[in-house]
Amino acid sequence: MADMTSSSISRRGLLGAFAATAVAAAPTYSNAAGFLRGSGDIRRLRMFSGRTGERIDMIYWIEGEYIADAVKEVNYFMRDWRTDDVKKIDTRTLDILAAAHNLMYVHEPYMLISGYRSPKTNAMLRSRSSGVAKNSRHLRGQAADLRLSSRSVSQMARAAQACNGGGVGRYSKSNFVHMDCGPVRSWGA
Repeated sequence: MADMTSSSISRRGLLGAFAATAVAAAPTYSNAAGFLRGSGDIRRLRMFSGRTGERIDMIYWIEGEYIADAVKEVNYFMRDWRTDDVKKIDTRTLDILAAAHNLMYVHEPYMLISGYRSPKTNAMLRSRSSGVAKNSRHLRGQAADLRLSSRSVSQMARAAQACNGGGVGRYSKSNFVHMDCGPVRSWGA
């Protein structure tokens, strides 16, 4: 029989084992503000990219700590898919996405329309649309444009606004919601 010493169990392995059991036992929150203040044991993101075909379903925060490797994977996932440029995504944005998703009581992953945008991509999009901000929070890694097939733009926007953590834009004609960690504000219809 193999001798199991404490040195053979890594912190990441322990957190992974905890996360696997905590997902099923995680409490349901009725208020995203409490979730963003740190209540609860885990924070999880579920997204897929129609542009790259990639998917993530991961716990990125456990018991008051961000998991560096998980956040790094989210940064890569939310990269500018046109240029492959990666930017550190503001964890406040991740918290808003996770809290809003939780408030909607949905298991469907978000479809990521746009995460980080390089200056080159943002300039190209601005040349094609008046709805793209020159100093977009996407350039700073502080925003995401998202869609859910099981929820309306209005439902998603209300959940994001309940988080009271940043900007929420409704783009009903294009069927997506913008969420960012900037000043609290809302726009669109």
